[in-house]
Amino acid sequence: MSQVDLRTCFAGLSLKNPVMTASGTFAARESGEFYDLSRLGAVITKGVAAKPWPGNPTPRIAETYGGMLNAVGLQNPGAEAYIESELSYLAQYDVPVIANLAGHSVEEYVAVTECLNETSVAMFELNISCPNVKEGGIGFGTDPRMAAQVTEAVKRAAKKPVMVKLTPNVTDITAIARAVEDAGADAISLINTLLGMRIDLKTKRPLLANGTGGLSGPAIKPVAVRMVYQVRRAVKLPILGLGGICTGEDAAEFLLAGADAVAVGTAALVNPTAPVDVVEELAAFMAREGYADVAALKAAFVG
Repeated sequence: MSQVDLRTCFAGLSLKNPVMTASGTFAARESGEFYDLSRLGAVITKGVAAKPWPGNPTPRIAETYGGMLNAVGLQNPGAEAYIESELSYLAQYDVPVIANLAGHSVEEYVAVTECLNETSVAMFELNISCPNVKEGGIGFGTDPRMAAQVTEAVKRAAKKPVMVKLTPNVTDITAIARAVEDAGADAISLINTLLGMRIDLKTKRPLLANGTGGLSGPAIKPVAVRMVYQVRRAVKLPILGLGGICTGEDAAEFLLAGADAVAVGTAALVNPTAPVDVVEELAAFMAREGYADVAALKAAFVG
């Protein structure tokens, strides 16, 4: 089998390969027990805010066909604990760290950005699916004006590249993508979870204490591929594609749709080595199909 070159440049970062972890499902210490994190292109850590967040009441996770629902509520220990625990552990690995940032307001997003500016973090991923308390509960990511506002504010404060993570729970995701591009984003990641719900037939109540939650896993992959395809034709920014990736061939599909890199999330909850398995399977697929590098694969799309 011929060798392939998986090296990728993503928004200024030089990566060994185009495969990353997705923020909501990755915990460094736990994953590090199963494989060498240095084998990945990058790791995106769980959402972190300037101050600790307690998250939502339990139950917060429910299985469903082809995926899972979660309403964890971005529980996190805050930036100080993140620096002392997560970043200190990740320092032993030769892998870029991308920090997923959470906030309830523009000021909170800026605050966590400033907390992490002088750390080893290589890039920020701005999670604009959080509810904006000051605007009556609407998510930043569902309104182009607010998406641009928070992107501009974080870009002014940031000393690292800023990637904006888009929610699929909108009528036209390209409108949000264009807004954050115009506001100065360095890259875009998509998609975040789709809004979903399950009901317990015994109790006649929602399975999640929150009522609704975010649907992830292979069930959402066709939606994610479609949205990556649409956003690729709307903006020039690098795109990180995610949503239901379980295999190397799934990753190849996202790259053909227009993604420049991919992230593996829910699959790792079923198979802890899924992210590195995807790296190996992507290389095997490319060798089998005769693609020498990632650029050659991406250029092969004829849709």
